[in-house]
Amino acid sequence: MKLVKYIIMATTILSAVYAEAQTKKVLVAYYSWSGNTRVLAQEIQKQTGADIFEIVPAKAYSTDFQECVKVAREEIDNIKAGSEPPALKGEMPDLSKYSVIFIGSPNWCSTIAPPVNTFLKSEALAGKTVVPFCTHGTGGRATLFTDMKALAPKATFLEGYSIAGKDVKGSAEAVSKWLKEIKLLK
Repeated sequence: MKLVKYIIMATTILSAVYAEAQTKKVLVAYYSWSGNTRVLAQEIQKQTGADIFEIVPAKAYSTDFQECVKVAREEIDNIKAGSEPPALKGEMPDLSKYSVIFIGSPNWCSTIAPPVNTFLKSEALAGKTVVPFCTHGTGGRATLFTDMKALAPKATFLEGYSIAGKDVKGSAEAVSKWLKEIKLLK
């Protein structure tokens, strides 16, 4: 008898969480240079049923890794010194339609990629729930999530997710576990 009560109670709770997640309009926004962050963003999109938006800089970065790192370091240093982050290509999505926004970036020099900085500076994130995610080499998430919070102080942040780029392709189960933990699984 107690087992039946627990099953009914668990089913009711799970149904309520699922119903709440279904009423939220969700967006996955990301920047990807090598493709790893794109793969992770697409996995999150697939599992949540979210809309997806690729953050694209107006001026593309070099496909040469060393040249890209050089330019990224210069941009990051300039941003820290007060310069504006790089312009983005195309129009931003209408963020007013979304209550939850996943924002993804590769770890560049221990912080977010400059195009993500541009996206985060939008006042349209105020009052939104932001869920950060990142891909990295050996540097982990470093200060990415803290830096994101600093750029969107009027947003509510949920626990983020970081993964080594080499592990992204086999990450579906880990992503699912994380999405369940933050109660955003489709």
